[in-house]
Amino acid sequence: MEKNIFYAYFAAMLSKAQVKDIRSLTQYKSRIEQGAFIVEGDKMAKEWLAARAPVKTIIGLKGWLSQNEALVALHQDAQVIEVTEDELARVSALQTPNAVLLVVHLPKEEKAKPGKEWILALDRLQDPGNMGTIIRIADWYGIRHIVASPDSVDFYNAKVLQSAMGGHLRVQLHQADLASFLKETTLPILAAALDGHNIYEFKKPEAAVLLIGNESKGISPELLNMATSRVTIPRIGEAESLNAAVATGILCALLLPH
Repeated sequence: MEKNIFYAYFAAMLSKAQVKDIRSLTQYKSRIEQGAFIVEGDKMAKEWLAARAPVKTIIGLKGWLSQNEALVALHQDAQVIEVTEDELARVSALQTPNAVLLVVHLPKEEKAKPGKEWILALDRLQDPGNMGTIIRIADWYGIRHIVASPDSVDFYNAKVLQSAMGGHLRVQLHQADLASFLKETTLPILAAALDGHNIYEFKKPEAAVLLIGNESKGISPELLNMATSRVTIPRIGEAESLNAAVATGILCALLLPH
């Protein structure tokens, strides 16, 4: 018998324990312990629900739940909780809470096994905005795999999720020792470095690993020495460097086939 969605709204209440658990998901340790993360906002929640991502809990205002009953109905195993604006604010990680919050199961970590395709490798990337924007860039250019070093910012950090704008649903995200990963790949390895070849004059390969380094320290010497080639975006003005995500976007635009 089909689940009565509206009954579920009123049957479920947001307990103090749930408030504590959900709020703790802003911390990496709690995300790992609970195997879950938070997705917030109307647009992102609709994307996750429409994609049938494994959702644990749907917490929303009455109006939002009513207007999106069909999407909610796709997740029969999820707990649905109707809340007031004040209650939503208690669990939200946003300064201005939206109308809905999802608690989503973390995907199982899988070893990256890409084929002959473009891959982004991120060495010690720290800024959540950069990480999220790079995921969004990968999504835009059809790059299916991102491999980040274990000391990079967590893929499921709230700011990363907001910046990625749903890219998590389409890009496979891996955390791995980059030295081991690069040793195993048969693809060319292109390192983004200030002393690299002019990207406008560089003969681009059909597929490669594009290696992006830490925002202030760049790529670690060990990984830099593993690169097949170093590439750079020539500087015309006086800026010291480019933002990691901006550089990634420009390099993808110039290297990937159109």
